[in-house]
Amino acid sequence: MANEFYALLGRMRYITRWGLMRNTFSENIQEHSHQVAVLAHALALIRRDVLKLAGPDPDRCAVAALYHDASETLTGDLPTPIKYYSPQIEDAYKQVERIAGERLLELLPRQLREAYEPLLLEEEPQVLPIVKAADKLSAHIKCLEEQKAGNKEFDSAARQTWEAMRAMDLPELDWFLDHCLAPFALDLDQLRLDAMAKI
Repeated sequence: MANEFYALLGRMRYITRWGLMRNTFSENIQEHSHQVAVLAHALALIRRDVLKLAGPDPDRCAVAALYHDASETLTGDLPTPIKYYSPQIEDAYKQVERIAGERLLELLPRQLREAYEPLLLEEEPQVLPIVKAADKLSAHIKCLEEQKAGNKEFDSAARQTWEAMRAMDLPELDWFLDHCLAPFALDLDQLRLDAMAKI
């Protein structure tokens, strides 16, 4: 019997985010998951190597982030204003995500299910805060990029994601915001000039 899991994950590139917003460029959940993985890895490294705090393995955080939206291959991306409209809808959607994650597990060979279960069902309590922070950071970066392109549609989302990140009270996230976020507002020439100036 064929295992459809990997083919289904390949369809993540067809599921766009920010469906209720006017975008200057579209973003799909495959692109988003890659960025969240890079950011989660960075946050865990910052926690361990810069701040010298105990925390989860950076590689594990990156892998968990790669799969954090995998259930959306079955559910689609529910826009944030709807997902968090009420506690009842939020709870119901969490149940839907759980069921979708369990369905994805069933599409894997039995020998692989145990390895994927904590990733698809987000069951690693140490890893989850890092992935959630990276997810919110990715959303904020998208807002900054849209604002840089002159799209005011993302102004309130930028404020909301900023406030949500500061409220997380994660030292590694705060460090990233203070030391790494500003260059996302630069254009390519500025990034290159800044990089060349440091050589």
